[in-house]
Amino acid sequence: MRRLLNALYASTATLAALCMCGLLFMVLLSIVSRQLHFHVPGTDAYAGYLMAGAGFLALAHTLKRGEHIRVTLVLGLFKGQARRGVEVFSLVLASALAGLFAFYSCRLVWQSIEFHDISTGNDATPLWIPQLVMALGTVIFALAFVDELLLEIRGKRAAPESGEMLRNE
Repeated sequence: MRRLLNALYASTATLAALCMCGLLFMVLLSIVSRQLHFHVPGTDAYAGYLMAGAGFLALAHTLKRGEHIRVTLVLGLFKGQARRGVEVFSLVLASALAGLFAFYSCRLVWQSIEFHDISTGNDATPLWIPQLVMALGTVIFALAFVDELLLEIRGKRAAPESGEMLRNE
């Protein structure tokens, strides 16, 4: 099961990287098209969709690598079982919030399909397509938080080492 979850997190990170490459392509296409005096409709909209996709698809992988912002100042006040209790409480709260975020993201996709919602740009993209990427990212993010919670409860969670202090200037 662990290998499957890690592969899931790595695959969403790969998809996020592909979205970043697509974003670069859209920006370059927009620049080149302006310089050569032709217009490619929808490049701005698709660049935005790809940027959002990259952000949402990278959430779970970033969490599992310990790269999300943490309030270590508060955690540093606690030792032993008290710290573990604060960690469990934080992970329960984060799992619940991520679950709500995932639920409402999926609901938004469903409503966009139901109402045949399309973008207001001249590309008229069905909005459920970019929203589906957001929903996928939030569902896997919620799964990653539940995974972290279960690891913490079982005492198998590695302390996140983000190297945050190394990057301070």
